[in-house]
Amino acid sequence: MNVRKRYFEDLAIGEIAESSAIPVDREEMLEFARRFDPQYFHTDPDEAQRSIFGEVIASGIYTAALWRRQDALICGDIAWVCGIAWEDVRWPEAVRSGDQLRARAECLSKRESHSQPTRGVVEMRYTLLNQRNAVVFTCRSINLVERRTPPPL
Repeated sequence: MNVRKRYFEDLAIGEIAESSAIPVDREEMLEFARRFDPQYFHTDPDEAQRSIFGEVIASGIYTAALWRRQDALICGDIAWVCGIAWEDVRWPEAVRSGDQLRARAECLSKRESHSQPTRGVVEMRYTLLNQRNAVVFTCRSINLVERRTPPPL
């Protein structure tokens, strides 16, 4: 399928995109944590019962990966060059097996690149929300985006 790319010039400050919800799968969550974030409250259901969470919870890195999967669906048409920074990264509420998560992307600001006329700099706020509309992950991201037509030199 051919997806029409949206370039720097096409993005509007204040625009918001939101994905549909996906369920958090317990076995996938545990497998990820056992490989990449082996803290007991992410990997051991019995020990996690004695934690402040009372049960096993998703790793923050896994939560960010779930956000990324959903964000690709809502922002995959943008002509990204790359992300260059995440700021104000937060996990204000734990993610649990069975939660239903959806991603939101909001364009906060944009400016032409000072050093590369073929690119623009776009600041996005990324948010992952659960079924109760509670924020479970958020960050501001600074990204490079291709320009459709560079300005004349």
